[in-house]
Amino acid sequence: MGLTLAGRNVSRVAWNQSARFLRRVAQYMRRGVKHARETSKDVKAQVHAAAEVSRDAGLTAYAGGVRSSRYWSRVREQTFPRLVRDASIRRELRAVARGTEPIVVGPWLSEVGYEALYWVPFLRWFVHHYRVDPARMVVVSRGGVGSWYADVAGGYVELLDLFTPEEFVRRNAERQARGDQKQTDLSAFDEEILERVRARPGMRRATVCHPRFMFRLLRQFWLGNESLQYALEYLVYRRVAAPVDVPLPSLPSRYAAVKFYSGRALPDIDANRQAVRAIVDRIGADMPIVLLDTGLSLDEHADMTMSGANITTLAAYLTPQNNLAVQTEVIRRAALFIGTCGSVAWLAPMLGTETLAVFADDYLLTPHLYAARHAYRVMDAAAFVPLDLRAAGILSAARAGVPTT
Repeated sequence: MGLTLAGRNVSRVAWNQSARFLRRVAQYMRRGVKHARETSKDVKAQVHAAAEVSRDAGLTAYAGGVRSSRYWSRVREQTFPRLVRDASIRRELRAVARGTEPIVVGPWLSEVGYEALYWVPFLRWFVHHYRVDPARMVVVSRGGVGSWYADVAGGYVELLDLFTPEEFVRRNAERQARGDQKQTDLSAFDEEILERVRARPGMRRATVCHPRFMFRLLRQFWLGNESLQYALEYLVYRRVAAPVDVPLPSLPSRYAAVKFYSGRALPDIDANRQAVRAIVDRIGADMPIVLLDTGLSLDEHADMTMSGANITTLAAYLTPQNNLAVQTEVIRRAALFIGTCGSVAWLAPMLGTETLAVFADDYLLTPHLYAARHAYRVMDAAAFVPLDLRAAGILSAARAGVPTT
């Protein structure tokens, strides 16, 4: 009996231990299966995430490739033609500069403003870059502007000594009618002028630095397709220091030089004329006015004439051959210059005269204002203040309580 009971107890103990062992094994297996299931889920999630990342990376790489391709296409379309153009023009300029013969500079047939703000600075770059002796340079222009070129040229030929004013105006208008107002090519009129200059003693073998070189280089800057930094590679700015000895009328000791003309920047409408007159009257209350009206019709601009007790005009003292020379010296001696933004308004700060440049439409002025502000800062020129008449109109309307559109 005792042995039987002992055997049963041993059997129960063994069974209990076996059952406990089996339960633990089952528990471990369940945990292992659960862990394997969770690991599988994690692996699937990681694989899915990797696939998403890979797909996003692929799309990003594709989009980047497209953008890069488009960028380099634009670079090729814009940069390569520019490099070819610039290299070609520089090669022509190098040929012009080579040797010791005279160099005919011009003829200049375009606007006064482009001459002062771009052509003369371009010639400074040309002389410096190609190490040209300024004594070789013979400028061909009009209006007696030789002093503008004093640091880049040893000679000056007056166009209006080669042609009568009437003939010059007619031939230049014909040139403009056949193409661009700017001298982007050598016209028949250019060639005739050059023939007359080369007929002078010592000029037969002269080479020619024609304005087309500058116009072709800077055209894309004026159109807004090139940066100012690009333009400055071809421009050297300095103040116009050399005075010119020309007969001048008796001038007040302190005065404002005024030159208003109509054009795209200042359309010839009643509102603009009234605004201009108000400005002149306001300045005239403080100092005499010297009006730079030429009485000449040498370009497409028409002077805005005015009169008054405190206004002196220059028309009686000007000739076609000296009109710009006289205006230059009158502006140089003035306490202030006021006029249409363009033409000699670009020159005035270079002469050391504070300038108020008035306009009502800046559509064609933007690149020139940008270049001028930089130029005047570089050369430490006198103050240059652009005045938009539209702003003055808005302020006047606001004071009157009139709504503006």
